[in-house]
Amino acid sequence: MKIDESSQQFLPMRRVRPQAVLPIRATSGSAGLDLHACIEEPLVLEPGCRTMIPTGLAAAIPQGVAGMIYARSSLGTKHGIALSNGVGVVDSDYRGEICVGLCNFSAEPYTIQPGERVAQLVLQPILSLPVQEVETLDETSRGEGGFGSTGRL
Repeated sequence: MKIDESSQQFLPMRRVRPQAVLPIRATSGSAGLDLHACIEEPLVLEPGCRTMIPTGLAAAIPQGVAGMIYARSSLGTKHGIALSNGVGVVDSDYRGEICVGLCNFSAEPYTIQPGERVAQLVLQPILSLPVQEVETLDETSRGEGGFGSTGRL
């Protein structure tokens, strides 16, 4: 990891749209920074449909770190709104606008309001190891046991 301890202790963010809302943590214990919809008017997301929501923000994520975009649990559990790609990844060398792909997995339309919190950005260290081809892998007690191999409970 190449995070320089002497560097600034903040995440540089730039508004690429004037109405963008800078993200904050909802509580002091929140892992994620809330990302807000930077849209000019309400947007109806129909059941089974996807859309891309701009945040109006760009960030300079430090090298050795990735910005992971996760769904907001309340949108998923209460309304069936989740990320269309499962988890978004903002690489440390990306400087464009951060956008959030959303999908409506419910049977009801959902209206996204301007400024609404639509996802969360979590900064996570990344281990960048080179790949080396080998003939064998070390043995483990699990071995090649895959899906369901450790039991249901």
